[in-house]
Amino acid sequence: MSDNNKVIKFQKRKTHVVSAVIVVTITIALVVLFTCFKINEIQVTGNKHYSKEQIIGYVKDDGYIDNTILLMLKNKINPVSDIPFIAKIGIDYAGAHKITVTVYEKAIAGCIEYMDRYVYFDQDGYVLEISLKKLSDSPCVTGMNFESVELHGKLPIKDKKRFKQILKLTQLISKYNLKIDSIQFTSEDEIVLYHENIRIELGDGSKIEEQLIDLNQILDGLAGKNGTLNMKDFDNAVGTASFKAKK
Repeated sequence: MSDNNKVIKFQKRKTHVVSAVIVVTITIALVVLFTCFKINEIQVTGNKHYSKEQIIGYVKDDGYIDNTILLMLKNKINPVSDIPFIAKIGIDYAGAHKITVTVYEKAIAGCIEYMDRYVYFDQDGYVLEISLKKLSDSPCVTGMNFESVELHGKLPIKDKKRFKQILKLTQLISKYNLKIDSIQFTSEDEIVLYHENIRIELGDGSKIEEQLIDLNQILDGLAGKNGTLNMKDFDNAVGTASFKAKK
């Protein structure tokens, strides 16, 4: 009996030691976690429509934790969301005191003005955002009427040819880095672009790419002027275009 008691006491003592080691280890780990991973630097990549400061502001407004590891884990469980024009924000560990915030923006194909709002859509015609904010690098189409527009729904454009023209226009404007303020479809089904004080008439849009490829160079020569640039009969080989100054 005496020997058996000694074995039991030894086993109990060993269990207490193991438990104490586990508690101490966890305590040290928690102390290190909460004291050695303070965020001193936030690197932002992938942002186009928002500044670095704005993105950091969104991250800090969404249950910010001043800890590189905990903030990364928190964002994986409950990501920063509901930011206009942004599909996703990723937060990654880049060092004990540094995180990297990667912005994944929505692929905007174009914009249409609707009831004092700006409706942004993707290349398939689905509405990405309905906003009061006008993006400087996304010219809006005017002269189109809709009964209603729904977020994440498809734009109610029945004329497929018209929608293809809108997509092609916005893609070419982006491709050639044109500074176009707005796009208008007239009652005669002609396309008109606006750049500062210049009205650019393109006609029926049958030669859009040919008309736009040299437009930047033409607009540079008209800098500061006010009037109408007629490119309806523009020939890329000859460079025929007429400008009529506004009196």
